[in-house]
Amino acid sequence: MSLVTLSLGSNIDPDTHIRLCLDALEDTFGTLQISRVFESEPVGFNDNRNFYNLVVAFDSDWTVGELQAWSKQLEIAHGRTPDMVKCSSRALDIDLLTVGYVCATIDNVTLPREEITHNAFVLQPLAELLPNQRHPLCGLPYATLWQRFDMGSQRLWAIDFQWRGRWVSQADPAPKKASVR
Repeated sequence: MSLVTLSLGSNIDPDTHIRLCLDALEDTFGTLQISRVFESEPVGFNDNRNFYNLVVAFDSDWTVGELQAWSKQLEIAHGRTPDMVKCSSRALDIDLLTVGYVCATIDNVTLPREEITHNAFVLQPLAELLPNQRHPLCGLPYATLWQRFDMGSQRLWAIDFQWRGRWVSQADPAPKKASVR
């Protein structure tokens, strides 16, 4: 069994699609660890609808190829097609971030995913969810990577979000300057 981390995102009816994705993940993989949900402005998109982003973690003995295929099938079930333009709006975006401490390209998936250290909407929820877990490539804990992260023009903020009758996420009462809208 390996600890798997996925980044989830949506900017088309995100409340619905994120909840349905969490349902499918839990129904398939069992107990999930779930970060807070963050809203962020789209970067490089023509559509100005904000994204909801979060990270989930779970244990699995599935291969990288099986995890990737399952994720892509779920995206397709939510209306995403392989021919969609890269920076187009999407009901569901699932990115495989890590599978244990694998550092390799397997089944056309490079692990760990490069976006971990480049995008606040991936690193902040990952650092909050697994602060002491070490990045497989550089060996630093995610909390340390987040502390060193340069927000630049990226902006995101935690939001209130419930799933299956419980709070998954609540907005910061007084967010830090870098996390303010």
